[in-house]
Amino acid sequence: MVHSWMRFAAGAALLAGGLAGAADTPGYPARPIRIVIPFSAGGATDVPGRMIAQKLTAALGQQVIIDNRPGAGGMLGSQIVARAQPDGYTMLLTGTAFSLAPTIYRGKIAYDAIKDFAPVAQVALTANVLVVHPSLPPRSVKALIALAQSQPGKIDYASSGTGGAQHLMSVLFVSMARVNMTHVAYKGSGPATADLVGGHVKVGFPGIAIVIPHAKAGRLVPLGVTTARRAPQLPDVPTIAEAGVPGYDAAVWYGILMPAGSPRRVISRVYGELIKLLGLPDVKDGLEAAGYDIATARPEAFAAFLKADIAKWGRVIKEAGIQSN
Repeated sequence: MVHSWMRFAAGAALLAGGLAGAADTPGYPARPIRIVIPFSAGGATDVPGRMIAQKLTAALGQQVIIDNRPGAGGMLGSQIVARAQPDGYTMLLTGTAFSLAPTIYRGKIAYDAIKDFAPVAQVALTANVLVVHPSLPPRSVKALIALAQSQPGKIDYASSGTGGAQHLMSVLFVSMARVNMTHVAYKGSGPATADLVGGHVKVGFPGIAIVIPHAKAGRLVPLGVTTARRAPQLPDVPTIAEAGVPGYDAAVWYGILMPAGSPRRVISRVYGELIKLLGLPDVKDGLEAAGYDIATARPEAFAAFLKADIAKWGRVIKEAGIQSN
């Protein structure tokens, strides 16, 4: 799938000599750099964000500050960066919600997700996991599909909210598996997981970091991961694609962008430093322990990924008739 071929790019870039060093960016950076995260502090994007900020501070010799700007499904923070000076001192660390916003909030979005940004690098991927409550008999994706097909509309599934990544992963699964299940939307992943663990809803797509402790304790049964490759944190759990829904691929991604028009040499410098820091054992081990998989590509490859991801989720959203409130 689109993201799965991107992992080779870091090594290729180094061999090609595409990384700019400090000598190619005289005077940069001359003051602190701000990384805007368009979500609340302590959320999933903060995990890679704070690791990256700490390492970039050391690498660039200037303070790299995380600025959480939540609101409007990530649009508020994204808009701040889109309107910032394109000088390399304001960056956006965002994720899958960036790909969803153009369609979910069509007519309300105040920026162009492609034209108003300069992609720098994708930094991480993470899987969600198709799980069932132990009281539901299926122990495989195929068995769940068979049960759902035999009981149209009677099996419900939880999500963290209408139009969010969990919901759309579920919608994609329902569509590709040709089943009819009932969506139960919650206000956040916490309440959704609580009701899933409690057996009030039987199926869900929580993030892998949430699933692992519940799976170990027997409170949830993992059937498949949403990524194109198996997750190293759950090596015995198949991908949904290999377990019964060929072609299914719904990774959650995280990446860094700058305002459109940012100097190419600055983008190259930051990309080069990101490649180095994401290869550090403590960063790699820390992210993997938290459920993330390193996935960095050249800016051009990340730009191509974004276009494809926005188009993919746009089709899913339109076909399902999902709109923001």
